[in-house]
Amino acid sequence: MTTAAPREQSLDTGSALHAFEQLDTPLDRKHVGTAAYRLLTGCHPTDASVDDDLSFDRHVLASILAVAAMEEGAMAARAGLAAADLVSLMTQWFPVVCGSGIAWFTQDKDTDDDEVAMVRDLLLAHRSSEGDLGRCLAAMIARRAMEPNHLWEDLGLRDRSELTRLLSRHFGPIAARNTQNMRWKRFFYRALCESDGFVMCTTPVCTECRDFDLCFGEESGESRMADRRREAALRATLPAIAASASRSSE
Repeated sequence: MTTAAPREQSLDTGSALHAFEQLDTPLDRKHVGTAAYRLLTGCHPTDASVDDDLSFDRHVLASILAVAAMEEGAMAARAGLAAADLVSLMTQWFPVVCGSGIAWFTQDKDTDDDEVAMVRDLLLAHRSSEGDLGRCLAAMIARRAMEPNHLWEDLGLRDRSELTRLLSRHFGPIAARNTQNMRWKRFFYRALCESDGFVMCTTPVCTECRDFDLCFGEESGESRMADRRREAALRATLPAIAASASRSSE
């Protein structure tokens, strides 16, 4: 059973989400992610509670859709879903948003390239959860893996541990194989090469490889949506700081 989104987000949500795709400038889009996440869940991403599996899955879906909304192009394509799958996902997980106006989601995605398809099929072959959610997540993760940042960042998640939890929950067999804590993108491609009988590495021992940091380097950082709150807080304090400085100079 899924939990409906808070009622407070129902006010003209469809129109607001549709407006996100019309934004053209980076300045406009800087705040789209947190706004989209709030519309989907009723809270800021940094405040989301993910204590149980259901709330965690909902947080993951909202995060992927929100970060996709920050980028140019149709959200469905950026999220890696066909229109029918996105509508079905929204109906199940975000029914209030869907009821507010989901017609704008019907633009279909572009045809997957071979690289997306390979990562998606790898994940599908190692599913560990039932239902359509795992199938949708495989497509979404594969598409977002084509972006340039750490995978957890391009999924809109708050840190790498959330990505590890996601993969362990829905794609447990392959997640369990990453015993050396390799970066997940690198691990996926290593798994693909191994499945085809190829060896992607030039050295037999990872510690002797010049590219060690590319595979095992730290994946810390700030989520792509968290910094929006910091900027908003800073802007809110600037008038008070300016007023204080003015009084001090008198």
